[in-house]
Parts: sequence; structure tokens; C-alpha cells
Amino acid sequence: MSDLYELRCRECGKSWGNEPRSFCEDCFSPLEVVYDYDSLKTSARRENLTGRDFNMWRYSELLPLPKDYTGPNAVGGTPLVASRKLGREWGIQNLYFKNDAVCFPSLSFKDRVVATALAAARRFKFETVGCSSTGNLANAVAAQAAQQGFDACVFIPADLEPAKVLNTAVYGARIVRIDGNYDHVNRLCAQIADRFNWGLVNVNLRPYYSEGSKTHGFEIAEQLGWTLPDNVVVPMAGGSLITKIAKAFRELVTLGWVEAKPVRFFGAQATGCSPISDGVKRNLSRFEPQKPNTIARSLAIGNPADGPYAIKQIRESGGWADDVSDPEIVAAIKLLAETEGIFAETAGGVTTGVTQKLIEQGRIGTDETTVVCITGNGLKTTDAIIGDFPLTEVIAPRLEAFEAFLDSQLASSDVAVGAHKA
Repeated sequence: MSDLYELRCRECGKSWGNEPRSFCEDCFSPLEVVYDYDSLKTSARRENLTGRDFNMWRYSELLPLPKDYTGPNAVGGTPLVASRKLGREWGIQNLYFKNDAVCFPSLSFKDRVVATALAAARRFKFETVGCSSTGNLANAVAAQAAQQGFDACVFIPADLEPAKVLNTAVYGARIVRIDGNYDHVNRLCAQIADRFNWGLVNVNLRPYYSEGSKTHGFEIAEQLGWTLPDNVVVPMAGGSLITKIAKAFRELVTLGWVEAKPVRFFGAQATGCSPISDGVKRNLSRFEPQKPNTIARSLAIGNPADGPYAIKQIRESGGWADDVSDPEIVAAIKLLAETEGIFAETAGGVTTGVTQKLIEQGRIGTDETTVVCITGNGLKTTDAIIGDFPLTEVIAPRLEAFEAFLDSQLASSDVAVGAHKA
């Protein structure tokens, strides 16, 4: 390799160097970034992290970045939250939530993948960047394009959540709404990438883009004291994230940063768009595409590009995949917020709800270390739960009005207003 990394076909193994390309022209299979691990064992040492800021760029040696690249913003570095209540309620120990709902700058894990994609866009001298998106990716592209001086044009399904559309528009990106679902949008973007000299982060820059997800896994291992968990529960849309967390763990083992141990990977989907979990549960050799119909629009990809690889990873790790209905998603969003103080978008409701199912099924042991991936912020999908929270009545600014209000709120209990007085 001329660099410490290059693109290589995931099926036939042909090398393609480094260029804006996502598939092999020989066998039409997807490309992936591979690294010169022998060289990295010398240059990428865990002690190099000492003194570096806690964000995704601390792992720069393990990312496909141009030589001497400096990360322009503090993406990543999100908290790993130890459960205080929910684990106890579910009867398990050592439950953690990796909370990318607070990732900078746009409040989802997509900030990580866009960061590596735009590094490649700069290398390949693109001036306009874009994406096909179910919402979070459009937010991340628009925000980071504004920060770094790219023009941005994003393509989204017309029925996207208003908050996510606004969270893209505010950064000044050009928004193209498509009459169709994500799979229609993605097909159009593949044609646009061929016609225009644009860097579409999840099309012609996809191999570089997806590597950013590894930092989610690197952080989990570091935050667990450089150990690997027993279980990871991951939301699945295109299926890439679950494979990249697994790749991150393998790389840490290869480089000697952590000790090897079995990690089981569990995939989570919404029942209204569950091609990967359906394939796992039915033991299919390949998933069957579905037409999305769910409130979890960020996961609503009926024909996931990395679906076969996600299924393979789940099976080989001894994990499982499951899905939850829209009402279960809403209930799980509320449960996570009420117990752990984490307000997740619908995808977080999916992973939380599926985790509960896996525990009830006995697939996750009570004494195992389990990490649940929360990938986006609840402020982006308020329309999914707003009906469950009607406005309370308005009262006059007088103490007697408040006492009457409190009496009405406590009428079904034995607690009297007097018990609350100073």
C-alpha cells in the first residue's frame, strides 16, 4: 500500500487504491477500507492517546485520513452511561447506554461518519457534498459542510420528521425532497454521483464514511477500561454500524490494545421495517426487502446495503436480532427517559425495546456486561410521542389555585396537600 490503508473488494479482494468509489467493477461487490496492520502495530500505540482530547480524532491512526490531517471539530467523545434504574428493573447487572444522542454537532452518531467522509471529500477535492438520508445524516452533512466550507445538497424522503428537516435547513443546505421512500432516494443519489462531480458521503465516499462508525466502538472499549463487553445491542438501518463496531473491536485486539474475548452482537429494528431481523429469525441466507411502515424513520431502509454483512456478523457472534412495534417504541422512549434521563429518538426506542425483549427471552445474561447503542436525540422525533403528553391546565398565579391544582393531581392517592406544605 502507498498509504497505510486502501480500498479493497469485500468479496473478490481486488485492491482499488484510494479514490471516490464504493463498488468493485469486477464483481460489483462493495468496497471496504483495509489497513496495513503490521505497520500500525508500530505506529499506533495505546499510549499515544495520552494527552489527546476525548473525541473521535484521538483514534486518527485507525481511520482513513489524509496524511497529517487534523480533525476540524470535536465530533464524538460521548458518554457511556451506567444504568442506575433500568438494569435493576430488568434484573440485570452491568447495563450501559452509549449515548450518541449528545454527539457534536448535530446530536446523532452520523456526525462520526460524516467527519471521515468529509476528510475524504477534501482529499479528493470535492467542493459540493451531499447524501441520501432518513434525517440524521442530512443533519450531520449540513452542519459539518457549513463548518468546513463545502456546499451541501441533501436528498430526503418527503415524509421526513419536520424537526429533522428543520435541523438540516438551518445550516443552509440545499434540500431536495423526494416523493418516495429512502430506497428511491438512494437510487437517485447513485445516478447523481455518476453525473455530477459531487462527494455523496454514503454513495461514492461510502467506504470512508462508514469507517467513522468504528469510533463508537473504540470509545466503548476505552470507557470500559480497555475491555470488551459481552453484548452490544445496535439499531440497524443500512446495517453498517453493527459491522463497524465489530471491526473496531477486532482492530483493538489485533493491535494489542484489548484482550480478545467473545462479544455477541444483537441487532434491533422496527417491526414496520425489519428486513435484517426478519432474515435472522427466519434463518434466511439473504434478507427479503420490505416496504417501510414505521415511526422509526431513521431506521426505515427496506433494502439495506449492508444487510447481508449485518446478518453474518450477528450469526457468527452467537447473537440475535429482534424488532418492536410502534407502540413498543414509544413506550421504550418514555421508559428510558423516566429511568435513566436519556431522551432518545425513535431509533433509541427501538434498541431499548429490543433489549428488554432479549432479556425476557433469556438471550442476555443477568451478570453480563451489555452496551445499548443510543444513536440519536429525542428532540428530532417529538412528533412520535407528543400525543402522549397533552398540555396541563393553566392556573392563576395564586397559591390557592396551585393547592386546588395539586389536590386534583393527587386525588387518586392518599397524599394530602398539607403533606407538601412547608
